[in-house]
Amino acid sequence: MQILEKSNFLWILNTERWKTKSCTRALQDASLFRRPDYLGCQRVVTKSRFQPGLASFCGFRAGLRLFRKLWFSNWPAAVGRRAPDWARMEAAMLPVTTQFDAALHIVTTLRGAGYEAYLAGGCVRDLLLGRAPEDYDVATSATPDVVLDMFPSTFAVGAHFGVVLVAEPEGTGSGKPTEVATFRSDGAYSDGRRPDEVRYTTSAEEDVQRRDFTINGLLLDPFKVQGSCFDLREKTSAVREGLIDHVGGLADLDAGILRAIGRPERRFQEDQLRLLRAVRFAARFGFTIEPATHAAMRHMAGRIHAVSRERVRDELSKMLTEGRARRAFELLDDTDLLVQVLPEVSRMKGVAQPPQFHPEGDVWVHTLLLLEQLEPGCPLTLAWGALLHDVGKPPTFRVAERIRFDGHVEVGMAIGTEICHRFRFSNDETRQILALIQHHMRFADAGRMKASTLKRFFRLESFDQHLALHKMDCMAASGNLDHWRFVRERFEAMPEEEVRPAPLLTGRELIAAGYRPGPQFKEMLHAVEDAQLEGAVTTPEEALRWVRERFGGAG
Repeated sequence: MQILEKSNFLWILNTERWKTKSCTRALQDASLFRRPDYLGCQRVVTKSRFQPGLASFCGFRAGLRLFRKLWFSNWPAAVGRRAPDWARMEAAMLPVTTQFDAALHIVTTLRGAGYEAYLAGGCVRDLLLGRAPEDYDVATSATPDVVLDMFPSTFAVGAHFGVVLVAEPEGTGSGKPTEVATFRSDGAYSDGRRPDEVRYTTSAEEDVQRRDFTINGLLLDPFKVQGSCFDLREKTSAVREGLIDHVGGLADLDAGILRAIGRPERRFQEDQLRLLRAVRFAARFGFTIEPATHAAMRHMAGRIHAVSRERVRDELSKMLTEGRARRAFELLDDTDLLVQVLPEVSRMKGVAQPPQFHPEGDVWVHTLLLLEQLEPGCPLTLAWGALLHDVGKPPTFRVAERIRFDGHVEVGMAIGTEICHRFRFSNDETRQILALIQHHMRFADAGRMKASTLKRFFRLESFDQHLALHKMDCMAASGNLDHWRFVRERFEAMPEEEVRPAPLLTGRELIAAGYRPGPQFKEMLHAVEDAQLEGAVTTPEEALRWVRERFGGAG
């Protein structure tokens, strides 16, 4: 076996050598799937800082820095010799992040103590899909008390259900803890959310049977992950080598199918929020819901009312902001969930609109076309504003000389207020969502607005969201962007000091001029500010003279 030593790292040139007793926990190089600037090198063994014979991940980041140095500074110059043939040997294909580092350290430590431990759930699914996981979860045969004792910084937030949060030492990582769950089987779910009792098990296969969907029931042994770092098209095949699949999740992932594990009715009875999660996952990944799972969702749609409104709100918000909002709401409608969670939106279906303004179709189709334009990561308030901007049309529909929706903005604000309160949005979120509903029709009048009115329009909080909503509204209808361009050009060209100039007069100056404080002060100050925004007055003296001319002198 050839070994090249660099600093405190040993480069193992024999791919089988790491499996021997002395290298059972060899550090695996990590390569971010879509980043060719991460090289793939050989497995590296660091000096153990946990127990004899166990290579740890304590030198992980230092090792990564060395890998990059060797790659970017020209391999022969870095190591002092011609690049050897083993440089093309298979390397690990996992992403290098602080969260991945932390999860791998936990798996390493648990295995070193004789317990089974795997990466589990959504992170495995995302790795197989070539996506960057938002977080990493660990499943283990170690019980919560063992996990609590093994790591210095832990939080027993769900220890009753076998879940412990393990945090990295302060200052060493992202600060986001890793969820470590003990293998378990669950008892009955009388509250439709949490099991009444759990039974710990040493069987990983038994553990995954309690999870929601097959694509989320996959386990990954990170120490068996191998792949070619020189063919990034094969990135997911590297992860597959370490996969443990007891539920057929990989086949469903490949086929684009969302399927409940076991009996769908039982999975949804255990936690009714899974009804919405099924919609969100299917929409996010572009998957088809398996027929039996779909049938169970329609049959049990009414049970979503057992879920707290905050949890429903959060799932709906994720659907709206993950980039596949239209598909998500089509699935909500198709599974009879929409009428349960948002009956006000469901009533949009079949409500005709005047074809000269809305050639696309009814209010529901128009709203779906808006949702289709929402980008991943868009502001939550913009997404809800897009969904609810025309929520006042169904109750105000009437036919006169043409189809009309008289007062639909005011009615929509009242309905939007009820929805925001029902889902317990914050005051700030509610205010912005309602503002988007209230002002979405004003763009058509912008060309006729006085300068003062237009500037006050620009003062609306997060005006960029108003611009975005109006553009989507136009694109979902006639496609005419004339009003949007007019407003955007003036908004971008107008300096902030013209939109919000320092006031020329305040109540203090009016009192000093002899005016008596009272309700008229508000009217006087608003009027003089209008004159200032119109450019009629530019100095405090001119403003005071203007007030005296219009409201009379102080008496």
